[in-house]
Amino acid sequence: MFQIIVTLIIYMALVIPMGIYLYHVATYKKTFADSILNGIDNFIYKVGGVDPKQAMNWKKYLAAVLITNGIMVLLGYIVLRIQSIDFLNPNGIENMEVDLSFNTIISFMTNTNLQHYAGESSLSFLSQMIVITFMMFVSAASGYAVCIAFVRGLVGKTKDNMGNFYSDLIRIITRILLPLSIIVGLMLVWQGVPQNLSATITATTIEGTYQDIASGPVAALESIKHIGTNGGGFFGANSATPFENPTIWSNLIELFSMMLLPGACVIMFGKMASETKNKIKKKESDLCEKRFNFFGKEGKTIFIAMSVLFLIGLAICFFAEMAGNPLLAEAGLSQSMGSMEGKEVRLGVSQSALFTTSTTSFTTGSVNNMHDTLTPFGGFVAMLHMMLNLVFGGKGVGLMNMIIYVLLTVFICGLMIGRTPEYLGKKVEGKEMKLVALCIIIHPLLILGFSALALVSTAGLEGISNGGFHGLSQVLYEFSSSAANNGSGFEGLTDNSVFWNITTGLTMFFARYAAIAMQLAIAGSLMKKQRVNESTGTLKTSSMTFTISLILVIYIFAALTFLPVLCLGPVAEHLVLWN
Repeated sequence: MFQIIVTLIIYMALVIPMGIYLYHVATYKKTFADSILNGIDNFIYKVGGVDPKQAMNWKKYLAAVLITNGIMVLLGYIVLRIQSIDFLNPNGIENMEVDLSFNTIISFMTNTNLQHYAGESSLSFLSQMIVITFMMFVSAASGYAVCIAFVRGLVGKTKDNMGNFYSDLIRIITRILLPLSIIVGLMLVWQGVPQNLSATITATTIEGTYQDIASGPVAALESIKHIGTNGGGFFGANSATPFENPTIWSNLIELFSMMLLPGACVIMFGKMASETKNKIKKKESDLCEKRFNFFGKEGKTIFIAMSVLFLIGLAICFFAEMAGNPLLAEAGLSQSMGSMEGKEVRLGVSQSALFTTSTTSFTTGSVNNMHDTLTPFGGFVAMLHMMLNLVFGGKGVGLMNMIIYVLLTVFICGLMIGRTPEYLGKKVEGKEMKLVALCIIIHPLLILGFSALALVSTAGLEGISNGGFHGLSQVLYEFSSSAANNGSGFEGLTDNSVFWNITTGLTMFFARYAAIAMQLAIAGSLMKKQRVNESTGTLKTSSMTFTISLILVIYIFAALTFLPVLCLGPVAEHLVLWN
């Protein structure tokens, strides 16, 4: 527990300055790197024929996102289908199959990074760098750009200007993702993560047998994998293998990397919302508060709500894993270290539980232990946080999903007190609430709908390796991970088949782009409305009462939507195990 507490304290010390820096990047305020990076940005604009000052409304912004991502999907798919060429392919990897190529390119363009293959044996170095690593930059930058545009719409400085997608995309890559990835990559190399273009080494073991030891540009992938909350892995075993995560220090570096930007997005939002309020009020006390409140009132509400959800899940996961397996205890085996099945000895239960909760809360998908071997309640937490998809979340999506629930809570509380719902000085009316309802429904619809299809079709049942309650958990986890842009898996599922490649590919696509379209539409609708003055009847969305109400609404929705199927999976498995 001491390890976990110290880790979270260090995280808080890192996330605040990063949030302030992200706020400066999002609002085009001066940063320390402008003198160097402005020239680089301008060169890219010139080559690409982009006018960074051209304003976009929500429809134009969405169109730019879809067109850019669509072109990347096409190019990446072509590379995967021709990767057998003798270029950056020292291991002679063959072309990827059609259905697996479809799943892989959708996975990495949607920032999900679900892998139905082992990277060291299925991808050439060309694909690892040109498709996988490159997509990790573009998909993460696309998510953060949409988040920034969404926040601009909410704070409503103009009626139809959400910014310029291409400018946001380039600034996020050059000022945030690329510098952080270089720093983290060098730190991982320092800890022993490989970074080369060498072919697989065949070594003779002390038993006299042979073992293939793969290497390659691992550190470069690992850095953006965590910084961009991408997930996946150069190797099939992901960050559980020592070549991706060799020491406790590399484990902490990867933890902080995946947690940093999602938390910083909340601070960015809080400061942008406070800046708008302060300009309207123009009071000295408000300006003073702006200087010393790092989160802003609205940002603090959301950060506290996310933190409470995260800590509750972390506590359940940690104590569930520490409780161990009662069947082993009955057999006379010591459980003093907790359940160590599927965990690395160099990390133990504490860092495994923290990593598990973080990777499914920040929707990264990187794993330092095998989630298929988690205790039932450990797996329950991982699934629940992906089903919620707002416990910080990743690449800006978590913040947008949380604000959708904020709008829902505002609407419910407004009806209870007989007031017109308002948020950030804008009335929340029927049009916005219809979009909010659709945005909330799409996530469980994809998870539960495709899970049901898998359980009633022969092709779906063939992939399940466990016929009991755990088999249902495998299916739920796969589609929850796909819909939450997470990408981790229980790994007991035989998922490299036409059925699983197509169904998870469709889940990833619609979960990503349908939600983004509706969220931008909501922000676009709110930004056109006239701001209303606060009154004694205005619901205070920055109060602790509202924070508690928000948490309860989230848990009530989760209980109504997912509790029945969770009871048939991990809850039932826990009850049988501890009977």
